[in-house]
Amino acid sequence: MKLRDEILGKVNRIVIKLGTGLLTDAQNHLSLEHIEGLVAQVAALHKQKKQIIIVSSGAIGAGMAELGLKQRPKKLDELQAAAAIGQSKLMAVYDKLFSGFGITVAQVLLTHDDLKNRTRHLNAHNTLATLLTHGVVPVINENDTVSVDEIKFGDNDRLGALTATLIDADLLIILSHVDGLLDKEKRVVLVVASVTREIESLAGGTDRATSVGGMKSKIDAAKIVTRAGTPLIIANGERANVVRDILTGEDVGTIFLPHTDKLASRKRWIAFFQRPSGTVVVDNGARQAVCDNGKSLLAKGIVSIDGKFDEGDVVSICDNKQVEFARGLAKVSGIEMKSATGVVIHRDDMVIL
Repeated sequence: MKLRDEILGKVNRIVIKLGTGLLTDAQNHLSLEHIEGLVAQVAALHKQKKQIIIVSSGAIGAGMAELGLKQRPKKLDELQAAAAIGQSKLMAVYDKLFSGFGITVAQVLLTHDDLKNRTRHLNAHNTLATLLTHGVVPVINENDTVSVDEIKFGDNDRLGALTATLIDADLLIILSHVDGLLDKEKRVVLVVASVTREIESLAGGTDRATSVGGMKSKIDAAKIVTRAGTPLIIANGERANVVRDILTGEDVGTIFLPHTDKLASRKRWIAFFQRPSGTVVVDNGARQAVCDNGKSLLAKGIVSIDGKFDEGDVVSICDNKQVEFARGLAKVSGIEMKSATGVVIHRDDMVIL
C-alpha cells in the first residue's frame, strides 16, 4: 500500500485552508470562478459524509478592492477597515455558492485570545464539533476587525494548523498558488518525514500584495499540526480537482507526516495555544531526564530563568544552547523558582516539542 493511501484512507474530518491568492483576482476582487470550483470540491466531499472546515483568507483582499487600495495596508486601522468590508462580502459568496448544493455554512471569527483561555478553547471546540455533527461547513477566519498584535494568530496558515489541532482533524490541507514545498532545484518535495533545519531552509516568504507568510508560515504550520498528530498537505489550489486527487492518494503537493505519538487535547493546548510567559534554561542532565526518561523538571536542573511568570503560566524550556525543546505549566512563579526545590514543572503539565 502506498504511503499516502495508508495515511489518507481513513480521513474523515478535514480542515482546508484557502489562501488569498486563490480567492481574489489581479484587481483584488473576489474571484467567483475560482471560489465556485473550490466550493464544488468541498461539496463533493460533503456528499461523501466527510466533515469539512474551511479556514478562509480573502477578507482583507476583498476589502482592499472596495477601498481602492493596491497594496496590503500596514496600518492596523486600515487593515481592520478592509477586513470589516471584505468579510461580509466573502461570507455572502460562500453562503450563496454552498446553498446551491444544499449545504449550510457558519461564520466563525476567532482571535488567538479565544483559544488561549482554556474555557473558551473548549467552547470553540464544542461549537465546531456541533456544527459538523449537523452537517454544517464552518468557515473560519481571524477576527481582524478587533485583533491587535497581542491577540493575533499572525497568519491563516497558523490559524489553519491551530484549527486542525483544536478540532482533532484527520488532515489539514493548505491550498495556495504553489505546487508544494520546492527543493533547491525547484522540484516538489513529495514527502517530508520531519521538519528539519534543511527543510526550513527551503522556505521563503511571499511577494504577493494581499498575502502574508508564504512558505515559511506553511512550514511553521507543519511543525504545529504534525506534532499534534495530524498530517498536512500543501498543494496548488489552482489545479483542477486538487482536493479529490489528494484524497485519492495521488502524488499531489507535499505531504508532511504526523508524529506517531498523538498529543492529547490538554497537551495540545499547552504546546500550541499559548505564548510562553518566560524561559527556563536547563542543563544537559535535566534535558535528558525530561526527554529520554519521561521525568518532571526539577529545580536542581535549572541553569537560568528569563521573564516574569506566575504559577500556572506556560513557560518555554530550553537547553544550554537556547534551543526550545519543551513547554510546560510552571508550578511556581519565576521569582519562587529561583530558590525552589523539587519539581517545578510536572511531567503531566509538560509537552516535548
